[in-house]
Formats: sequence, C-alpha cells, structure tokens
Amino acid sequence: MWDMSLAWWEFIARGAIVYLALLVLMRMSGKRTVGQFTPFDLLVVMLLSEAVGNSMTGGDESIIGGIIVVVTMLLLNMFIALIASRSQQLENLIEGEEVLLGRNGRLFDDVLKANRIGRNDIDRALHASGTRLEEMEYLILEADGSINVLKKK
Repeated sequence: MWDMSLAWWEFIARGAIVYLALLVLMRMSGKRTVGQFTPFDLLVVMLLSEAVGNSMTGGDESIIGGIIVVVTMLLLNMFIALIASRSQQLENLIEGEEVLLGRNGRLFDDVLKANRIGRNDIDRALHASGTRLEEMEYLILEADGSINVLKKK
C-alpha cells in the first residue's frame, strides 16, 4: 500500500506529460467539447480519464504514488492558470477566443461548421434569450463553449 514500484520523480514526469498532452488534445477538440457536454462528450471525457490512469502511475497502486500524481497535476494546473493570467496570448492559446457565429439575423454557415455547431444549438440559444433569428444582432460562441445572443436594439 505504501511501497512505490517507481521512483518519485517518474510519477511527476508521467503526471506532467499526461496533463499537458490532455490539455493540448482537449484544446484541439474545440470549444464545444469543453463547454456544454452532450452524453457522448461526457462519455468521452470519462473514458479519457480511464485510459490515461495507468500511464500516470505506471501500474503502481501505492497511495503515495497516486498522491504524487494528483499533487503534480494540481500544481501544473495552478501554474498554467497563473502564467495565463499574466499573458493574454497564452490565455487565448489555452482558453481560446470567442467566435462570431452570426450577425444581423444571418448565420455564418462556414463558421458554424468549422466549430461543429448545429442548428439545434443555435435554436436553443435563441430560445433561451427570448430572441428570434431576425432580432439577433450578434451570435457569439464564447471561449467556454456557451453561445450568447445579443438582441438588436
């Protein structure tokens, strides 16, 4: 239970590599993966966590090894949040930027396709804001995956 089968530094290296790889892959997968989960998206995230479990611990089942990996990932997360808060470019790279999906009642189909946004997502956002498509001034996909509607004045 307490004996580690790997060196302590290997847990740190494994945790850091997996954390950074997942960060890059999740960022590449798009805003909607991170924002509003569908059941499929949730399943993928759960399977990702299961898939990388052994790669972080190298098969070690000790409590100390698990704690080292958890502490490594939390410290990396805090460090990345700290440097992202000090650099707008890094924050945009990690968090992403908002994307204009439509303007003045017109949707930008190529942008919707590029961001994998379906018409149902647009209809839900319009309904939630109490706005018809013709009344929409701006339709924005936020960095967190949510869709905001700004109504014409």
